[in-house]
Amino acid sequence: MEREQEKPRVVEEGIWIAGEAVKKAPRLRGVPTGVEGLDELFFHTEIKNGKVVRKPLGGIPEYAVVNLTGVSDTGKSLMAEQYTVRQAQRGDVVAFVTVESPAPFVTMGLRERAKAMGIDFEEIQDRIVLIDAASHSSLRESIPNLLATLAHAIKTYKVRHTVIDSITGLYEAKEMLARTVVRQLFNFMKKWYQTAIFISQKRSGHEELSAEAAGGYAVSHIVDCTMVLAKELIMTKAQSNLYKKPIGDVVRLFRIDGCRLCGHDTRTHYLEITETGLVVIGKPV
Repeated sequence: MEREQEKPRVVEEGIWIAGEAVKKAPRLRGVPTGVEGLDELFFHTEIKNGKVVRKPLGGIPEYAVVNLTGVSDTGKSLMAEQYTVRQAQRGDVVAFVTVESPAPFVTMGLRERAKAMGIDFEEIQDRIVLIDAASHSSLRESIPNLLATLAHAIKTYKVRHTVIDSITGLYEAKEMLARTVVRQLFNFMKKWYQTAIFISQKRSGHEELSAEAAGGYAVSHIVDCTMVLAKELIMTKAQSNLYKKPIGDVVRLFRIDGCRLCGHDTRTHYLEITETGLVVIGKPV
């Protein structure tokens, strides 16, 4: 009742003049992802001699919060692991929040990804900080606890990148709170200047190439960029003709669904998972 009767007030600190806000904006730079075929799909523009010129960004935008969404077995975790290994190889520290699998098992996957990428895991392992929300319900079920722990890790280890696998696991059985959870995490990443990867799970009933995940569109509406991973079982002759694969085969697909920080390729691309467990983005369909 008191809130309903409270007189609205002007929040002057929420008003920015663009000329002042731009002084606080970080420089637009690309972060190499470690995923073959992905980095060149992002670009920025410059004006030269009165003409707009497109320039490759060389990776995802720095300080972006990127959503990887798809059904199971489409390569989301593999991409996140490749990204983690690549940043550690570059000398940056990564916080990997594991929500689905305990930290020692995630480390096994990271080590395998490093070997497949030709990187000695022992040389980078101290630049990967795992936060085990899978084993600790006090982290998984309390966003304040998780954020306090993550802030401590960022300050202690000078973390520059955060991966959460999966963000969907932080609001399972309470999907009505999905937007609130995602907004809290998004704002946290911006406050701490993190380049972040959020993995979100699709339900099997969702359309394969939509940006929707469990919890609705809460994730994709808030984050800076969404990448959609999909797979299709070839069941008809029309599909066989389109994808140039026989009936019974599986085709994997990838699309950047949107990125508010820079330009990007809008086409649907083939996606391959190699024998060594690496995700590769291929040519457009």
